[in-house]
This record gives sequence, structure tokens and C-alpha cells, in this order.
Amino acid sequence: MTDKTRPRLLTLVIVISLAVLLVFGFLLIRRFSNNHHEQDVEEVQEIVLDDFGFPEGGFLIESEVVRSNQTLSHILSSFSLSPDVIHLIAERMQEVFNPRRIKAGQNYHGYYTNDSVPQLQYFIYEISTLDYLKVGFGDSLLVEKGEKQVTTLEKSASGMITSSLWNTMVDNNLSPELIIRIAEVLAWEVDFHRVQKGDRFKVIFKEDFVGDKSVGVPSVDAVYFVNQGREIYGFHFESDTIQGFFNPEGESLRKVFLKAPLEFGRISSRFSHSRMHPVLKHRRPHYGTDYAAPHGTPILSVGDGVVTQAAYTSGNGNYVRIRHNSVYETQYLHMSRFASGIRPGTKVTQGQVIGYVGATGLATGPHVCFRFWKNGQQVDHLREEFPSADPLPAELHSAFLVIRDSLALELDKIPFREENPV
Repeated sequence: MTDKTRPRLLTLVIVISLAVLLVFGFLLIRRFSNNHHEQDVEEVQEIVLDDFGFPEGGFLIESEVVRSNQTLSHILSSFSLSPDVIHLIAERMQEVFNPRRIKAGQNYHGYYTNDSVPQLQYFIYEISTLDYLKVGFGDSLLVEKGEKQVTTLEKSASGMITSSLWNTMVDNNLSPELIIRIAEVLAWEVDFHRVQKGDRFKVIFKEDFVGDKSVGVPSVDAVYFVNQGREIYGFHFESDTIQGFFNPEGESLRKVFLKAPLEFGRISSRFSHSRMHPVLKHRRPHYGTDYAAPHGTPILSVGDGVVTQAAYTSGNGNYVRIRHNSVYETQYLHMSRFASGIRPGTKVTQGQVIGYVGATGLATGPHVCFRFWKNGQQVDHLREEFPSADPLPAELHSAFLVIRDSLALELDKIPFREENPV
């Protein structure tokens, strides 16, 4: 090796050594960074909470159902709590929940430490679908009322009626509360005692869930219903001054009178000038519409008004008569009993319960005979056309059209289940 090449070789060795050190250092940094990143991922992992706000898997849980005649004392004694502690819990509980309201069939839970010698940490009693009572056994006794986390989802549904609206929606696994909501929206437009096979519906609504369990239908946004070939739309609209359901032209679906005095049931006899009386066994006029329903079914006032009669006769049984204005009066016969507070002079509102279905007077089974007077003459209310109430103000029409068009587009996208079976 010459003197001239020695410096070049030394320089090359230094360069190679630096390169090796740089690569090694880069690998160390990358490994450290990956390990650190993995730790970060572990640190930010989402903690899943149960219905009562506790981390899942963090406790041993024992769950039971309140049995008949069980009291708070009976339940807490099963957790081996002393009488003094039970008495203290009962005292503290009075501030948020009356212990006497504990009822059979409700769930309760004991949360224990997840170790070799489990210790009771919390007692939970489920007051309702949403509310619960929590008792904590820490450094000091904790007694408080809580509410489960509720998730609200936008949903839609459809169906074709084969026997009744109720059966169709139950067959489609839809909430009973949704059935009631639809009936409330269309109560002035559709007589649900006269729906027919082939009638169909679509609905856009909101449904509340706790976990994967439905706990309610807080609102309906839009309904499309075809009843005996007649198309009915209802769009929910709300402003500072008005709220309700309106048809595509902006007319309120709410009418002066409901279509029927019952939410559900069936027409057993129509208005007639000559009908064979089921008890007297001879032909006579029947100036009313009979709605058959189970004994005790609530009977509703079809409109605002004042009770003029709440009495009993051998023919009518227990009955209520209501004056709505100078033109219209209604009467409800064969009640099992009157609703609380119903007496002559009582003011009632549309949809208010005034009595309950029975078979008093000349009746062969539980039903309400509904009679309708117009200018002093009894008429067939099913043939009457009644005006809408609460018209949409002109200044809100443009805002309504925006809502209507958006909801109508969503309704059009919903297939009927029978047209597009899953």
C-alpha cells in the first residue's frame, strides 16, 4: 500500500462506519417509535360501558328479578347487609325514590369486586326501562337516581295490511308505540276500524334504544297511508308559533272531530233507518255507529266541548252527551263506567278519555254506540266532511315546502316489504 492510497482507504472506512451507525440508529428509533405507538394505541382504547355507566368486565355481576311481595329490606338482606345499613339506605333513598314503589318483575343487580374475595360495591335497581337507582358502598354511602344512555336512530318502515294495522305492524316487528303514533297522526283522516286488506303505509320516525333494546318512539316525521285507494300524506312541521302534521298543500291533518271515539276496535253495526235490534228482535232505526271493543277500552271525546249529560237509562246504560258548539253534539252509550271527573258541566278536550267500553243497558256485548247530532238531527258521522283546524300561516308556507319535499323524497325511497321481500 502506498502513502497516496492510505488516506483514501481511511476515508472510505470512516464513511462506511458512519453509514452503518446511521442505519443502526434509524432502526433503533423506528423500533422505539413503534413500541411507543403501540402503547399509545393501548392507552386510547375505548372503554365500553354497560347500561349503568360501569366498564364492562370490571365487576362480577349477580342479577335477579323482584318477586311478588318482596320489599327493599328483603332484597338488600340477600346481599348480607346489616339492618343498620339497610335502614340508612332506605332513609337516603327517600330523597330520590320511594322504596314502596319497588315492584315485582323489575330487575336488580349486585356489582362485586372482580378478585378472589368479591366485595359488594354497588346495588342497582331498575325503576323503569330508562331510570335506575344506584347505591354505592365506598368510603361513604352513595344513593342516587340515574338514567340509562339513550341512542336515537332515524328509521323507516312500510307494510301492506292483511287483516289490521296492528297485526301488520306486529308481523313486521315494529314497535307497538309506533302503531299508536301513526294512529294519532291520522286519527282525523283514517277510521282505523274500516281499514281494508290491501291498504298500505310508509313511515319515517325516530326510535330510542338502550343498547340494542327499543325503549320508545319519540316522534314521527312523515307518514304515507293508502286507505281504500285514497292517498294520505302527513308531514311534521314545527315553528315557534305552530306545530303539527300537514298534507302536501299545507293543510292541517287535524280536524274539528276525530274519525272515531276509540283508537282501535271494529264497527259492529252501522247507522241505519231500519235495523233488526239484537235484543228487542224487531226492526227499528239505529241512529248511531257501534264500535265493538274489549271491556274497559277507553272511550275518547271526538272533539272539544262541554258535558251536558252523564247518566244511566235502561236502554242507553251509562252514557255521556257532549255539546261541541251550536251545531254539533255527540253521545256515547253502554259505558261500563265514566272516567274520573266526567259530570254535567265538565269541559273536555279532543281525545280526552270520558269513559270505558261496557255492555250496560240494552246491549249483547261490550261496545260503544256513538251518536252524532248536526243542527239537532242525528246523522251518520262517517259521511260527514269536517274542516281542518290550525291552518298553516302563509308566511311559513315556503319553509314547510322545503321540509315537505325532503321528506317526500325519503318516503319515495322506501319500498313496500311485500314488493321487495328480504
